[in-house]
This record gives sequence, structure tokens and C-alpha cells, in this order.
Amino acid sequence: MAKKTRKKSRKKDSFFMKPSDDRIRKIAGTLCIFLSIYLTVAFVSYFFTWKFDQDKVLHLSGSILFNGDVHVENWLGRLGAYTSHLFFYWGFGVASVLIVYLIGKLGFDLLRRQSMIKFANEAAHVILIMSFIAVVAEFVFRNSEFSWGGLMGYSIYAYMGSFLGQIGLVLFFILLVSTGIIWIFNPKIKLEPIKLTTGFDNFSFPKLNFTVSPQSLKDSIPFKAKEKKSRKKLFEDLEGAIPKTDIKDEGVQLDPVDSIELNLPDSLEVKAKPSPSKETAEPQLELELDDKIVNESADNSQSRIKGPDMDCKKNIVEKENLDDFEPYDPTKELSNYKVPTFDLLEDYSDSRVSINREELEENKNQIIKTLLNYNIKITKIKATIGPTVTLYEIVPAPGVKISSIKKLEDDIALSLAALGIRIIAPIPGKGTVGIEVPNKNKQIVSFKEVVKTEKFQNAKMDLPIVLGKTISNEVFVADLAKMPHLLIAGATGQGKSVGINTVLMSLLYKKHPSQVKFVMIDPKKVELFPYSYLDKHFLGFLPNEEETIVTDTKKVISTLNSLTVEMDERYDLLKKARARNIKEYNAKFVARKISPKDGHRFMPFIVLVIDEFADLIMTAGKEIELPIARLAQLARAIGIHLIIATQRPSVKIITGMIKANFPARIAYKVTSQIDSRTILDHKGAEQLIGKGDMLLSVGSDIIRLQCAFVDTPEVENAIKHISDQPGFAEPFYLPEVADENGEIGDSNLKWSDLDPMFEEAARLVVGNQHGSTSMIQRKLQLGYNRAGRIVDQMESLGIVGEANGSKPRQVLFVSEMELIHYLEHLKKAN
Repeated sequence: MAKKTRKKSRKKDSFFMKPSDDRIRKIAGTLCIFLSIYLTVAFVSYFFTWKFDQDKVLHLSGSILFNGDVHVENWLGRLGAYTSHLFFYWGFGVASVLIVYLIGKLGFDLLRRQSMIKFANEAAHVILIMSFIAVVAEFVFRNSEFSWGGLMGYSIYAYMGSFLGQIGLVLFFILLVSTGIIWIFNPKIKLEPIKLTTGFDNFSFPKLNFTVSPQSLKDSIPFKAKEKKSRKKLFEDLEGAIPKTDIKDEGVQLDPVDSIELNLPDSLEVKAKPSPSKETAEPQLELELDDKIVNESADNSQSRIKGPDMDCKKNIVEKENLDDFEPYDPTKELSNYKVPTFDLLEDYSDSRVSINREELEENKNQIIKTLLNYNIKITKIKATIGPTVTLYEIVPAPGVKISSIKKLEDDIALSLAALGIRIIAPIPGKGTVGIEVPNKNKQIVSFKEVVKTEKFQNAKMDLPIVLGKTISNEVFVADLAKMPHLLIAGATGQGKSVGINTVLMSLLYKKHPSQVKFVMIDPKKVELFPYSYLDKHFLGFLPNEEETIVTDTKKVISTLNSLTVEMDERYDLLKKARARNIKEYNAKFVARKISPKDGHRFMPFIVLVIDEFADLIMTAGKEIELPIARLAQLARAIGIHLIIATQRPSVKIITGMIKANFPARIAYKVTSQIDSRTILDHKGAEQLIGKGDMLLSVGSDIIRLQCAFVDTPEVENAIKHISDQPGFAEPFYLPEVADENGEIGDSNLKWSDLDPMFEEAARLVVGNQHGSTSMIQRKLQLGYNRAGRIVDQMESLGIVGEANGSKPRQVLFVSEMELIHYLEHLKKAN
């Protein structure tokens, strides 16, 4: 009898749906969609049949629905005639068609599990628009037989018409339309000052000749004002209001973590208990402010005073003096650059994990049964469902040794008939033992899902990367600049290339091209080739190279040596600027505390990506390992970070030097426990289930993650979005280095290989007898990379000597005539 009653109760529970059941949401969404379709047909029919049906509906009102003798012309019968009349005549008139959109939008939002808060805001906006359209329609067609504005439009129009009058009502409509345009499109409005001309315009005072400098303006400020306001604020007051742009990134709120507390075998009841989540418990409401300081028409702010002694020449305050007080904006050259949009990415929300309570109960019973077979008792068990793995946390009874639970890993895997069982005994920071069991129905964690979250969009990090989701369904965001280098290893086909694309796409969706550069090395030649189209935006490579993605081993050695030269040059600049790291240095450069005249420049972060490290070690050996080791040990402070991937995690590839300088390591599924210990210094990677399942080791902590999936078409779409936008005038070139013969770049340097500005720069250097990159930058208005490349070409042709630290190079030509004869001879020879 007991068994029969249990079965009946189960059937009853499964038949009646609870309010939180997902099926209710789906049914409601489907009803809303069908209701919107029904109203669409009724409204369209109303435009053709309202004359015939209006008298009947007005006369019978609601009783028309129950009077079968009444004949109407509406395509949907009496209900369609009554419903459309209700909305058009008693409602908002023609604006009632927006009701169809609103109900349809509600249905799709319910099916897609979208937030109702966002829908409520949109509904409020639609209702305001309906009211406005109804009033305008009633105002325009107030003498028409058709109820264009409906009762709502007529009521509002009648009140406002008597209150404001007809002309006032028109002005009020214009005001509403203007404010709506400003609110939606936020146009830039520039008002030129009105210049009044008088008879004294051509009058000049004799012997009046002086120049107004920013320093004199600054000294004229009272002492107390200097104390209260910063130097930048004072000049903002003098130059005028400087507009700033606020950027608000909208993220997608994550679903709360599903944490199921499972009862012991006495009862099969399952209670849902939400576990704390950073996404839900502490939503980040801070806005990211991207202050762009715009200095418009600098020439207008300069002082121009005429005097007879100077032949009416203008004494202008040089722009360089004003720049000393105006912060430098590295994004100014590409100020219109836009990050890729979310609609370029695929959505895999259909593969969400559904909580299978029967599976949870079955696994729980098997775990408890296996533990009891070995006399291990527990007091509590709880399940946390992740994208691909469910974590069962058990609390052992007093007196139970944790080591005895660790030994049962294979026995539990056998009882559950599952691959990839991993026991964490104990879980750090908790008094529980964790048993990770793969889900039968695994969820795809899409890159679109994680990149839209507020946690990533509001991340205050130098190089934020979103790797995927943790075992508790929390989005995991890390700072590559704090890692500071990343080692990725795993067997073939387990997700390494997808992981690299996830890291690179995170930076593309977050950073401006002036803030980060990628140096990519791909011995396989097929993994990173889509990024070659970013040569004018995000890529850094050696000059005079046809391929922006390095694939040749010889070029790899030159590229790595070039990065070490770049590292040494950056450390020299940090030493001159008295800064400890790239963040302090760039802050000083932006604040103009250090000048480009002294060779200083804004330094972007450089991310070196090597897709297959094992192949390079096999072909080049020490020539590859030594510069990699140097960069790994020293390059952190100056903003060069390494991402190295390999499918051969052996001690010959991942040496002790590499492991010591790569504290952050990602291990995908490997074939043996030895490989896992080689990568992580711990076992566990051999028990992963593949397809993006990975372990992240940061210091002593090991975190299990499901990597976010980004497919090749998504990467290509984002790259095309970026490459279609205007890029920098010249790419980010790495310093040229000497080859085995001691030559820089190409040993057979031809005149056609020289920079178009080479001859003018050479004459400038010889004429001033001063060989420095900063002088060429300043005089010829060239970028640092291009000016440095010209100086290297001068060195290779014997015009200037070798680099001497921060001092200018020695000029080897005495006069310009000697240089001209030499250049003419060089032209004829080539």
C-alpha cells in the first residue's frame, strides 16, 4: 500500500506545475505571440470594416459577444470587431497598433528568458509614444469620421487645446519632437561666437607688442585658487568647458547559481537552495567613464595682437605650450573607433542546462551507497550544477578520515558509470569534500553570453580576459597583466585554439587599438591567420615584412630578439621617467609630465601569442628559449605579456625556467597524470572530459572552468568589423635587430627599400650634427616607430653611429654636400 501511495503522489507532483516551473513561462510566451497575431488580423480588418460594424458595437456594447443573431464584417467575427473597436475607438486610435508589437515582444522575451525589468521600461516608452501619436493624430484629423486618436487622444487633446490654445499646442509638439531627437541621437551642437565689428577694428596702438603665455595666465590666478584647483582644472576654466563623453556598457545579468541541497536516503525530497553568486548578490552598478578631452580650434585660443613694429605679424602662443597642460589622449587618432558589436556573435542559449532531479537523486544515492560500503558515513550532501559538471559537496561524519575518501575515486566513478570523476578533499575554504561528476546534458558556454555580462563590461583591469564559467555558473574574468604570462597546454583537439581565440576576442571587445598590440607567432600557419587583417589596428611586427603573422622559424628568432630590444628600450625610458612600471609611465605621459622631446612615447601593452611552442623548440632550441626566458622574467613591468600554447606538455618543452615564470597555467584534457603534473604540478587534468573543460592554476589555487566557445566565423566577423574601420597611418613596427652578419634588417639594402622621408631626415641629421630619433619625430612630425626605423637605416648605411643609450648618435658625415654625393652614388648603384 505504501508503494502505491508513493507512486500516486509522484504522478500528482509531476502533473501539477509549480509557479516557478519553466513551462508556465513558455506557455505564457506562446499565448502572447498568438494574441499579437490575432490582434494584427483584427486591426487590419478594422480599417476596412469599421463603418459597417461600428453602429452595432456601439449599440450592443459587450452583449454583442453573446448575441448570435448579429452579423459583422470583421474577419475575426464578433470578438474581432469588439476587440478592435475597443482599442481604436475607446483607446489610442491608430497608435493602438503598437499594442501588437508590445504583446509580441513580451512573448518572445518570455520564451528567451529575458529580464522583465527591461521589458517594463520599454513598455513605458511605448505607452508614452502611443499617447503622443494619439494626440497628434486627433489634432490633425479632428474633423474626420474615423477615430484617428481614439478616446484617449481626444481627451488629452481637448484638455491641452483649451489650456495652451492651438498655436501653443503646435509649439508644444515641436518641443517634444526636438527633445526626443536630442535624447535618442544626442547630436553635436556647435554654436560659433557672434563677432561684432566696429569702427575700431583696424585701429592699432603704437609700440604695443607683447605675447600672452599660459605661464603668465597661470601666475595671475590667486594663491588660494591654486590651492583649491588643480593645474588641469585652472586651464579648463581658462580655455572653456571641455566636453567629456560618458560611456555606459550594458551587460546581461547572469542567472543565479543553481545549488541543490540533497537529503540523505531517508527522504527523496529535493529542495532548491540558491547559492551565493557575485553576479546576483552584488550586482555592479558602476559606470565606466571614458573621459575624452577634446580641444577644439586651438588656434582660436591663442592670443593674436597686432603691432606696427612687427609688420602686423601675429604673436601666437605655440601649441606646444598649451599641450604641456592638456592631457594627452592616445585614442585621439582613432577617436571614431568602435568595438565589435554583440550581434556578430552566435547565441547558444538553447543549450541551457535543465536540472534533472532524477539524475541528481540517482547520483546521490550511488555516492552514498559506495561510501557506506566502506563504512564512511556522511551528515549532509549538496549539489551545485555547473555548465558541464555537477559538484556534490559532502560533509563527513565525525571521525571519518579524508584520506579514505580520496582513495575511493575510481570506485565512485565505477558506480556512477561516468568518466572524469574528480575528488577535492577538502575544498579550500570549506569544511566539505567535493566530488565532481560530469553532466549527461552539457551546456555550451557561448562567448556572447559571457562577454555581455556586467562583470566583464565593468571590469577595471588593464587587460581583462573572460575565460568562461566556473563550476558554480559564475563568469570568470581575469587580468592578463596580473598573471602576468599564460601557459596553455593539453592534448590535441581539447580546446587550446578556442581558448586562445577567447583570450584575443576578449581584448578586442574591451581595448582600443592604441592601448594593446598583438605579436602573433603561428608555426602551424592555419590557426591565427584571420588576425592578419588587423595590421593597421592591433598587430605589431617587423618592418619590411610581407606576412604580419610570423610563421617562419628564422623570422620568429628575429621577432623575439626584437621584442627583447623593445623591452630594453622601454626600461631605459622608465628609468629616465623615474617610473616603476608601464602604468605609472603612461600616466605621466598622459599628464605631460614627461615630454616626447626627450624621446618619451606612449607605450601600449604588447601581447605575444605563440600557438605551438613545441615545434619552435624542436627546430630552433636555445635560440627560441633564451629570448622567451628573458621576456618571461623581465617584461612584466613594461607591459609585454606572453601567451604560449603547446600540445606536448613534456619536461623538454615546459622546462623549469618556463614554469617558474608562468604562474598562470591552463590545462585542458591530457592523456596521463604525468602530463598533468608537468603543467600544473598537480594531478587532475587527465580526468577532464574535454571540449573546453579545463583547470586554471594561479599560484596555489586550481579552478575548474568551462571555456567559452567562440567559433571561427564569429572571430572573422569581429575582425572584419574592425578592419573595415580606418586604421593608423602606419602599423606598429617592432625595432629592427642585427642578423648573424651584423646587418640590420636586409643586408642588401636598396634605395627603394628606404623610407620616403629618408633623404630629408638624413639632411636634417647631418645639417644639425645631431642624430636622435626624437629630433626627427619633432621636426618631420613622424611617429616614433617610423623615425626609429629611419635612424636604423641611417646606421646601416653608415650615416650615423651605433646607439649610445639615451645620448644622441654620432653623425659620421661632416657636411651636407658630402651626404648629397653619397646619396646620389647610392641611387645610381641601385
